[in-house]
Amino acid sequence: MDTQDIRTLKILEAIDGQDAPSQRDMAEALNISLGLINSFIRRLAKKGYFKVTHLPKNRMRYILTPQGVTEKTRLTYAYIQYSYRFYRDARHRTRNLFRELNAEGVERLAFFGEGDLAEIAYLSLQESDLTFVAIGDFTGNDGSFFGHRILDMDELLETAFDALVLTNDRLDPDLVGLLVEKGVAKSKIKTF
Repeated sequence: MDTQDIRTLKILEAIDGQDAPSQRDMAEALNISLGLINSFIRRLAKKGYFKVTHLPKNRMRYILTPQGVTEKTRLTYAYIQYSYRFYRDARHRTRNLFRELNAEGVERLAFFGEGDLAEIAYLSLQESDLTFVAIGDFTGNDGSFFGHRILDMDELLETAFDALVLTNDRLDPDLVGLLVEKGVAKSKIKTF
């Protein structure tokens, strides 16, 4: 499933929802420009997925057509399949990584980055003999992760760990360099 399909699904879901979202609302929800959302909406309307009616005060109302409902259903099914594949692949990769780390004699493990990958990795970690000691993120955000406070980068680096697994959802190519610069041995930084 590509980015365009995901955006199409999100737009169709928003249109099918209870409220009549503005293009600005949809653009903010999808984190794309207003011009791009306008282009998407025109393209989807041209495909017959919804009808556009004009309301007072320069507002528009979108009504999903039967063809739009069919497309939304198809994309929802594809998204669920994509999500399951992503989950199974991440579980497989984290299990393998944790087996390798265990074989290397690693005992204490920390994560860097909160989100879906961190949650999947934490679940896989429960099936290993490794001990989870901390999770950190760029800001720490005072949040919680399975009962552990999310530390900022400096706090995390003060924690004793044998390996640091990068679990942020978007792998920043400069992150490894930044961590090495902050004093983490490159051999301790692991990805899956």
